[in-house]
Amino acid sequence: MRTAGRTGAVVAVAGALALVPITAPTAQAADTGITVSRIVVNGGRPVVVGTHDVQEPPVTFRITLPSGYSTAHSSGYTAEPFLYHDTTPKAGADSGGLHMGIYTCYETSSRIADCEGTLRIDPYYRVDSNNDATTWKVAVVARLWKTSGGLKAEEFTATSGRVQIKRWARATVNASPEPVTRGKTLTVTGGLTRADWVKHKYTGVAAGLARLQFCKKGSSVYTTVKSVRSSSTGALRTTVKASADGYWRWSFGGWDTTGGATSTADYVDVR
Repeated sequence: MRTAGRTGAVVAVAGALALVPITAPTAQAADTGITVSRIVVNGGRPVVVGTHDVQEPPVTFRITLPSGYSTAHSSGYTAEPFLYHDTTPKAGADSGGLHMGIYTCYETSSRIADCEGTLRIDPYYRVDSNNDATTWKVAVVARLWKTSGGLKAEEFTATSGRVQIKRWARATVNASPEPVTRGKTLTVTGGLTRADWVKHKYTGVAAGLARLQFCKKGSSVYTTVKSVRSSSTGALRTTVKASADGYWRWSFGGWDTTGGATSTADYVDVR
């Protein structure tokens, strides 16, 4: 889509959005002469996506135009980063890629503009397979437009930038009996689940290594008591000796494809 401009800024609308946490190197669009650089999304952190909530992290980048083009005339060009995986930049942009939505570019010189906006991932439409929890590549699409409105040049350029998109995880905990006699056995159960982008619900995480942590009443520091792997259904269970009043929780560090999770704490009164 063509960009729409205003004095001192350029506003670009590029269709359906996506998501990326990277600092990507410069991408040079050879056929257009447009350079897109300084790409930073989500502060360089992985993007973790659940089953319902749309994620909209910030993104910034710089556009440098070729000779003969000016940031004051935004109808002459468009340029933006996007994400793709397991294909080429061109194919990724056309099918299955994650693109930006609305962003704004502010002129810093006659041919340079610094841009900011958001990316978007809707779990219902932008990720439709759990295989999308993987490393995505960063590319740039740049276009020059004729004064008549037709496309003059177009370039899809890969960069060495990468971003990890992960499935959101959840952890739960329950310690019993409550209250418990000092020195008696306390059973701590719970579960690990993560977003399933096909079923659009949370399903069990098998063999997830979870740390059982304890915080004594009056303190704010949690210490790890033991580590337990979840069952095939994501269930967690272990026993400990009750020694003091305090809070129990499960903490899961996550994987390359799955975000970490820490349960809310369950307070146990020891008598």
